[in-house]
Amino acid sequence: MKPAPFDYAAPTSIAEALTLLDDDSIVIAGGQTLVPMLAMRMARPERVVDINNIAELSGIADNGDEIVIGAGTRQADVLASSLVAEKLPLLKQAISFVGHSQTRNRGTVGGSLAHADPAAEIPLAALAMDAEVSLQSTGGSRRVSVDDFLIGPMMTAREPEELLTHVHFPIFADGTRVSTSFHEMSERHGDFAMVAAAARLHIDSGGICQKAALALGGVDARALRVPALETTLIGQQITDDVLQAALAEIPSAIDPGSDQHASADYRRRVAMTLAERAIKDANGGAA
Repeated sequence: MKPAPFDYAAPTSIAEALTLLDDDSIVIAGGQTLVPMLAMRMARPERVVDINNIAELSGIADNGDEIVIGAGTRQADVLASSLVAEKLPLLKQAISFVGHSQTRNRGTVGGSLAHADPAAEIPLAALAMDAEVSLQSTGGSRRVSVDDFLIGPMMTAREPEELLTHVHFPIFADGTRVSTSFHEMSERHGDFAMVAAAARLHIDSGGICQKAALALGGVDARALRVPALETTLIGQQITDDVLQAALAEIPSAIDPGSDQHASADYRRRVAMTLAERAIKDANGGAA
């Protein structure tokens, strides 16, 4: 199929792009998802706003207490970044599961978040890392936590006149050992995950968990955290008994669906297994 007719704009600044955004516009960055949607006429915008010529949307910066990544930064550049490898190992690990090199060469960090696929790796990692996104319009800007930003499949808190400009990843300096781990199950490497799990643990010098984050993808309408599991881990040494008690919180927190790839029951079982692996790896210091 061919796309329905649309006007095309290629602004060179954020300010120019914002004047083009409305209910009838759609933003294209890498186009890895949007181009097929246009071709199948699942998306029928009146205007496509191409942000690839906006230099201020690309780059990775260390602001001391956070790493800021431009929404238009290619996933391949993030994967190759030594700063990301050092400060955001969970993001690096998650992006290594995204598609293939050709996909990552065009795909962007902001595009993955804006698409909000429930099984996508970048939103899942950002959720586990307490990341925030910057949204800008002609009326001003605001920062929104990824947890509040993600609403459902292809649904986010972004308003039609807003542009996702940057993603903010906090750097934790609370005196604990912060370690992370990412696991996923897919039919083939590079496919969207059937189920994925991302863990972040803060362990003090006595081996006690002071903070915990466990995010799951592919098991609900959006990537989600499991607060009851996290609460069970906090204040404890993560022994097998504590871990099993925490994992018992997962079934009631997720609502997976069935499709041609996997049944809901299978996804529940895999979620338990991957969550256990992710927490164990993080507890052992895996990055």
